[in-house]
Amino acid sequence: MTHYVTVQIDVTDPEAMAAYRERGYAPVLKHGGEMIAGGPECEVLEDTGAGAPASVLLAFPDAQAAKDWMADPEFADVYALRRKAARTVISLLPPRA
Repeated sequence: MTHYVTVQIDVTDPEAMAAYRERGYAPVLKHGGEMIAGGPECEVLEDTGAGAPASVLLAFPDAQAAKDWMADPEFADVYALRRKAARTVISLLPPRA
């Protein structure tokens, strides 16, 4: 069953983020994921003080594929670049029954 992942990104280093954007989608594709929506031009409908991070919605074939994407050692350098470039919150959303 399809599982969705939200990625909220508060960019702290624009140059590092530009480098991450060039390489960050390959790990998603490797694990059967796809980007459904999002990016830096998100429209904020409500902000109670959290700020306006970029948001991305990803879809994976199942929960294990999403977890494998996050833990893939082949892309450790890409993930380190993301962590250098931004503060992130990455959440696996449970499917509705």
